[in-house]
Amino acid sequence: MADESFRDPQLAALYDPLDPDRRDLEAYLHLTAELGARHVLDIGCGTGVLALLLADRGIEVVGVDPARASLDVAKAKPGGDRVRWICGDAAALPPLRADLATMTANVAQAIVDPQAWRQTLKGAREALRPGGHLAFETRDPSRRAWEEWNREASYSVTEVPGAGSVESWFDLIDVDGPLVTFRSTYVFTANGQVLTSDSTLRFRDRQEVEADLLAHGYVLKEVRDAPDRPGREFVFLALRPAP
Repeated sequence: MADESFRDPQLAALYDPLDPDRRDLEAYLHLTAELGARHVLDIGCGTGVLALLLADRGIEVVGVDPARASLDVAKAKPGGDRVRWICGDAAALPPLRADLATMTANVAQAIVDPQAWRQTLKGAREALRPGGHLAFETRDPSRRAWEEWNREASYSVTEVPGAGSVESWFDLIDVDGPLVTFRSTYVFTANGQVLTSDSTLRFRDRQEVEADLLAHGYVLKEVRDAPDRPGREFVFLALRPAP
């Protein structure tokens, strides 16, 4: 199930205004061009930023996400009718034969349950054509990114159209092995309303991810650096081999 920040319509509407810098997606745009992909599956598409960027380039895109509120935001954007939106997850997709499947930002890490992760890898593979690719990123756990998830380091005030001034920040809640839980807080200064959303991410090391990909029939082609976070993330590029 998606976090409250994606399922609640009021919070889903804040996602883009509070995180407007999406230079992290440039690597996926370049990869799509590099592979010559014409049909892309965006798993965990959220408010549709990548899906719409690809559609603007003439790519056939399917965006899948379990959070209906986020999909509603995506559908309402200019060009939203050019993308096929599916409310759900990668475990139950129609036949697609995609050239490329992506999981950007925290999508892969937000799938914390081992069985759900296995089903996601299986579903993504089945949605790809033979010779198609899966690309996703995950934070290097050795960099301990969660140590910066506190109010002092993350506090901001943003003017949001239709909502006014919104204060937001993160607080680290718990670190339990590979699982890291943090709380997002949002304060609407116009009326003093306070909303929170708790999130848990699984930090998988490189060897674990490589083993998972191999176990689900992928061929690992490359592990790249994330251009927007050099030395802090792994970007995996895997192939569904032809029979």
